[in-house]
Amino acid sequence: MPEGIHPERVTAWLSKHVVGLKPPVTFALVAGGHSNLTFRVEDSRGRAWILRRPPLGHVLESAHDMAREYRIIHALVGTRVPVPGACALCEDIAVNDAPFYIMQFVEGVVLHDATQAGPLSLTQRRSIGEHVIDVLAELHSIDPDAVGLGSLGRKEGYLERQLNRWSRQWQATKTHEIPEMDESLELLQQQQPGQIGSSIVHGDYRLGNMLIREGRIQALLDWELCTLGDPLADVGYLLNSWLGPDELMPGEAAQAPTTVGGFPSREELCNRYQEATGRDLSNINYYRAFSHWRLAAIGQGVYKRYLMGAMGQNRELDLDLYKEGVIRRAAAALGLLRARG
Repeated sequence: MPEGIHPERVTAWLSKHVVGLKPPVTFALVAGGHSNLTFRVEDSRGRAWILRRPPLGHVLESAHDMAREYRIIHALVGTRVPVPGACALCEDIAVNDAPFYIMQFVEGVVLHDATQAGPLSLTQRRSIGEHVIDVLAELHSIDPDAVGLGSLGRKEGYLERQLNRWSRQWQATKTHEIPEMDESLELLQQQQPGQIGSSIVHGDYRLGNMLIREGRIQALLDWELCTLGDPLADVGYLLNSWLGPDELMPGEAAQAPTTVGGFPSREELCNRYQEATGRDLSNINYYRAFSHWRLAAIGQGVYKRYLMGAMGQNRELDLDLYKEGVIRRAAAALGLLRARG
């Protein structure tokens, strides 16, 4: 039985709260998560669901809020943003030591790296890229109040809030000095643009958080960083993950899925987004720098959790390589900011 599941108690709860589930059930950890833990739940008739719970051990205050993530998915069901169906939420920690929720299982492939993207045809790659930016534009066009998410967060002052939040996380999880993090923070504060409009912001919008089938997104996953704020933060973050064939990272075994080629370029994504939303992306490199810096802060938190064993036993992670990745992201942010200055 995988860590993070009390099978008898969870099965009893599922039997009462998930329509159509027939015990006994099996639980299997879904690979790929470095934060919340994700399990496939399968009942005696072969029907499947997904269970999400926080990581094992101590977590930062306000992090890994299962009720909040469940509420977001539930609110977006029926919109043009593809999400799994939200089935049930358990906030009674006596059941599994932590809150968890259940959502529908969606068939599809997650393009974590170039290995998964390689078999796709050029037509599929272009279709996926276009749908990725179209779904983002759809998400940013939703009125949060209209879907019941108006109280998800403050709509204004997004960048300031994010800089404050992740600088606190950086300080709370720091295990070694990274001067590029501190200098980037200073420049991000100095160069901070005014926010124009607000929307639902996913916070981790990339191919690695999408289930893909037949050239389209079947489900957008991992909503734990979602809030209200500046939509351009999502665009900058996506562009950072959208590496071309000429941007292969030396020494990394797993390359970004877009490095196989055939996907729309960053410029094409920006043009398509601007046409769909009317938003100006001329200042997008600031948001790219901000996203690199924020991802470095998030990565440092993951790095420290692995050091402390909070993600459970037998997790495969090269800690030295992960540490270098945090430093590289901080340096990338600084490079973009210095170029702007």
